[in-house]
Amino acid sequence: MASLSRLARLGLAPEELDRLGRQMGDIIAAVGKLAGADVSQVDPTSQVGGLSNVTRPDEVVAGLSAEEALANAATQEAGLLRVPAIQ
Repeated sequence: MASLSRLARLGLAPEELDRLGRQMGDIIAAVGKLAGADVSQVDPTSQVGGLSNVTRPDEVVAGLSAEEALANAATQEAGLLRVPAIQ
């Protein structure tokens, strides 16, 4: 758990690592119980909610102009949004 939190840059305290490690163990144990479930009589499913799509028509609509898009920008340069560099 400690190395995972370091990779995620969470900065957890040792007591948090202990508590979260126990909780993660409980979750893994609960999910592990599913491996023992008898599913021999259950048909495989790939779609459980019906087969109808709820999509809208793909229609072209006007977007924002560059001036409108940059109107509330804190900083801009040469017509572009300026953001801090990622270190």
